[in-house]
Amino acid sequence: MITPATLTRVVSAALEEDAPWGDLTSTSLIPADAAAVADLVAREPGVLAGGAVFATAFALTDPDITVDLHVADGDRFEAGDVLATVTGPARGILTAERVALNFTQRLSGIATLTAAYVDEIAGTEARIADTRKTTPGLRAFERHAVVSGGGHNHRYSLSDAVMAKDNHLALLTRDGGDLAAGLRAARERLPHTAHVVVEVDRIDQIVAVIDGGADTILLDNFTPEQLREAVALIDGRAVAEASGGVNLDTVRAIAQSGVQVISVGALTHSARALDLGLDVRIG
Repeated sequence: MITPATLTRVVSAALEEDAPWGDLTSTSLIPADAAAVADLVAREPGVLAGGAVFATAFALTDPDITVDLHVADGDRFEAGDVLATVTGPARGILTAERVALNFTQRLSGIATLTAAYVDEIAGTEARIADTRKTTPGLRAFERHAVVSGGGHNHRYSLSDAVMAKDNHLALLTRDGGDLAAGLRAARERLPHTAHVVVEVDRIDQIVAVIDGGADTILLDNFTPEQLREAVALIDGRAVAEASGGVNLDTVRAIAQSGVQVISVGALTHSARALDLGLDVRIG
């Protein structure tokens, strides 16, 4: 969820970065009293995310600019569709244009890629989730985009849940320490509301992890056949989550293995920015 404070803080920083001492081009070429209308136009099909971010970039640049969104976050669109109309002082529109587009193209690219994954597993019991592989400072925006595409959010930060991965487990079991006992001891130090996720990369780790009280078992880089075996072994005693080796060619077979969650880092670290343009006309 993007809070108003986060929206203002992140967009303000982007605007300051792009025009630290004002927009030299617009102020030297465009009369102060010139007005304009601009259309946000899709150059390719996709799913919108970041409408509020787009509008905020203009509002923070000049409060006299108005933005009418014609498509809501999560809506699909086709090439040539007008997604929003921006009206107001021409200088302000031109100053905010690149920041507004950068955010909207990036977030819509994430939403569009997420929607492709969600479509690919339609009819299964699995859900697509993101990871913490987000752009530093933009996590709230990018995770909103995942939800706009029909996906789900994983833990938001290191503070939200326990996720014991391979490096944690290597340190926990150093000098021959017992994995299940180590996990149980950790559980005793946690509040009763804490969710515990434990990553495994071998079938033979699963029993100890269940005995240690894991709520979710993250099955890392398992083949679909291994996933089916793992799901049967877990037998509903924990949530089965798959990660690693997930792409649009493999995700359906992974979903059909019976896992409940498929986490995909590519949603945020590898999404291509969608091709959107701002076509300005004189008002």
